[in-house]
Amino acid sequence: MTPELSVIIPAYNEEGCIEPTLRQLSVVLEREAIDYEVVVVNDNSSDATADILDRLSGENPRLKRRDNSPPNGFGLAVRHGIDYAQGHWVAVMMADASDDPEDLVRFFRKAQESDDDAVFGNRFTQAGRVVDYPLPKLLLNRLTNWLICLLFATRYTDVTNAFKLYRKTTLEGLKPYLSPHFNFTVELPLKVIVRGYSYAVLPNSWRKRKHGVSKLKIKEMGSRYWFIILYCLIEKWLSVGDYRK
Repeated sequence: MTPELSVIIPAYNEEGCIEPTLRQLSVVLEREAIDYEVVVVNDNSSDATADILDRLSGENPRLKRRDNSPPNGFGLAVRHGIDYAQGHWVAVMMADASDDPEDLVRFFRKAQESDDDAVFGNRFTQAGRVVDYPLPKLLLNRLTNWLICLLFATRYTDVTNAFKLYRKTTLEGLKPYLSPHFNFTVELPLKVIVRGYSYAVLPNSWRKRKHGVSKLKIKEMGSRYWFIILYCLIEKWLSVGDYRK
């Protein structure tokens, strides 16, 4: 049967945190009696990530391991997961436990009760929360999101937040995809905005990983992010609505 919810988790050398992340996620979703699958995309890991996924998928049939073919990249891994995901709703979460499964439950309940095409998280509202966010990344994050709000005339102030929930049909309508790296987290919501899809915004929390090394580098928040921002801006100005919902 088709699950109601697919959770896509890209994983690159996450042997230190992938198991507790998946176990906590499964406990919460099963407690809430949500019909789900978790698609973990092993993004060419060179550590024990694949072995851990094999063991956990043997314990839980709702956990599916997929392998991203080279080259590796966050965006490429998520795109692979989207193609494989079967759920009516698709969420993207991080392997490092920076996202809270309790937030995912709230997002999914909101999706069930509304007609929106997506549910976006915002860590920087009064009810949102960030824990140990590195100051240089925080300042760059706030500047980038402020500029996006200005360019796209949107009041949504956390476009760069990776934690979002989409209808599977909405994701199909956002193709073709361009971003192979972390700029994919910006491409999806900007296309939702530009192409006229509806979305709700809920507060969510984020905490710094306790194990492993962050794969997002500040230099990637430069040219790669601005490439996709400008691409979506050009679509907004010049596509004459050809890609609109």
